[in-house]
This record gives sequence, C-alpha cells and structure tokens, in this order.
Amino acid sequence: MVKTQSPAGDLISRFPGTALCIGIALVAYGLETMERLLIGRAFLETLNIALILGVILRSVRKPADAFNCGIRFCSKTLLNIAIVLLGTTFSLQAVWSAGPEILLAVLGMVVFSMIFTCWAGRMNGLSRNQTLLVACGDSICGNSAIMAAAPAIQASDEDVGTTIAFTAAGGLAVVLGLPVLLPFLNMSGIANGAVAGLTVYAVPQVMAAAAPFGSAALHVGTLVKLMRVLMLGPVCAVLSLTVHHKNDRTQPLEPAETNKIHRLLRLVPWYIAGFMAMIIVRSLGVIPAACIAPLSQTATFLTILAMAALGLGIDIRSVFRAGRPLVLTVAMSLAGLLGASILLVRLLNCA
Repeated sequence: MVKTQSPAGDLISRFPGTALCIGIALVAYGLETMERLLIGRAFLETLNIALILGVILRSVRKPADAFNCGIRFCSKTLLNIAIVLLGTTFSLQAVWSAGPEILLAVLGMVVFSMIFTCWAGRMNGLSRNQTLLVACGDSICGNSAIMAAAPAIQASDEDVGTTIAFTAAGGLAVVLGLPVLLPFLNMSGIANGAVAGLTVYAVPQVMAAAAPFGSAALHVGTLVKLMRVLMLGPVCAVLSLTVHHKNDRTQPLEPAETNKIHRLLRLVPWYIAGFMAMIIVRSLGVIPAACIAPLSQTATFLTILAMAALGLGIDIRSVFRAGRPLVLTVAMSLAGLLGASILLVRLLNCA
C-alpha cells in the first residue's frame, strides 16, 4: 500500500531546499544592489546572479538529499505559478493601441526567429531540446520562455540551466552592443527602440538598450517587448502539442475513454492556460490597478527562486560539455534576429 504524505509532512520536506533557494535569492538581490552602487547599472540581473550562485554552490558541495524536495518544488511548482502571475502584467489594450500591423510584425519576427534558430541548431549539431530552448529564449522573452518551454518539450534541468547561461551571455552582449551599433545606421529614436524591443529578451534590458535613444524609444521598445511576451502562450502550447503527438505515436494504445481524458488534460500545460487566462482577466479590468505591481514583483521573486534551484541542479561540467554547438547556435540566432529586426524596421518605414 502506498503511503501518502500529509500537508504538514510536505511542508517539512520542502523547507530545507526552499530555504536554501530563498537564501541564494537574497544574496543575489544584494549583489545586484552592489552592482548598481559601484557601477551605476546592473550588467547581471538578480535572475542570472541566482543561477550562477546556485551553480557555484553545487560545484563546491552538492546539496544533501534532504534539500532535493524543496529544490524541485522551487524549480517546478513555484516557477509554474510565476508564469501564471506573469500574465497579469500584460494588457491586450496596449497591443491594440499600437495597431494590429505592429502585432503582426512582431508575430512574424518571432516565427522567423524560431525557424532560423532551429535551422542554426541543426547546422551546429545541437540537440533538439536545447535548440528549441534557445529558439524560445531568443525569440520571446529569455529566461521565462526557456523555463516555460522546458516542461512542454520535456527538457532536463541541465539543458535548461546551460541554455540560460549561454543565452544570458549572448543577451548581455546585445544590450551592450546596440547603443554602439545603432547610431551608425542613422535611424530615428523610435526605430532604434523598436529594434531593441525586437532583439533584447528581458524588459529591464530592453529599457537599458533603448534609453540612450530617448523617451520615445524607451516607450516603443517596451511595448514591442511586451508583444513578444504575448507569444509565450501560443508557442509553448504548440510545442506541447507537438511533443505529445510524437509520444502518442510511440506509446501503447490506451482504452478510448482514458485516452480522450488524457489528451484533454495534456492538450495545453496548466501554467500556460493560466498565463493566457490572466492576460484576459487583466485586459477585462478585473484585477485592480493597485495589485498589478505586487503581482509582478511576486512573479519575479518566484522566478528568482526557480533560477537558484536550477543552478543547484547543474553540474558545471555539463556547461563546458555543451561547448561549441550551443555557443554557435546562440550567436547565429541573435545575429539573425538582429539583422532581420533592422530590416523589418526599415521596411515598415520607421526610420
């Protein structure tokens, strides 16, 4: 007979690992604050610092088995809740206010980037899972997209962690490079902001890349970036359906009734359905404006805990083993996205 653990037992078993992740998150917050005080800006955000700290801690000493339950809780359950809450920060009114043609342009860019990155990954011999993770990260919204897509394609924690590490490095290079590159193209501030919104994968980084070109560039860049976030739900749903379809063809047949129920439950991951539902709820004005900022901050904190947990699950040797194929795929993906974004902005006569 299988014994089920009580809620109190679950809390006790999760406490050590969760407390460890919270401790890492607090240290990461402190280090980002020190960056801002000493340098004037944060080149590494708390999310990435938490991942790095987790990897370092795991390399020095692997957490004992007592921590595993809490670490899994942070990297899975809390992350999924964070993705749902992320939907409350997005309003469909912002999309329509910019015009449907810009939304279609962003959609086309995401589709192009996904296809181009998959081609680059195949050319470089990168595994299917890591290729899809790089494609989602660079095309949509970086860490959040990678972590949201991972369960949909059944990627391992090591694949997720190494992909985040390399895409974060590539994303930082783009943030630092855009203010240097774009002035040579003689485009308007609005056009420069649009390019930043199309290529940089995190909202704070978009703001950092667009700010040198003025307030209009900052507004446009942020709006375009939020439109890319909107693609997270549909892309993850398509990936999930594709993977489940392949698995269904290789697994033994189930009774018809059971199979229908399983198909219905597995059609779209619950956290993606929740993410899309929260977008609709926010757009209908059900969520009070005063609650938006706290919900966004909660989503960010839960994501930081998940990043710390992922770092604790990564063997640093796997990062080095990923090596050349992953580096080349990330570089080609970002280069293709940047080139296509500049071309698109020029075609739309934004310059």
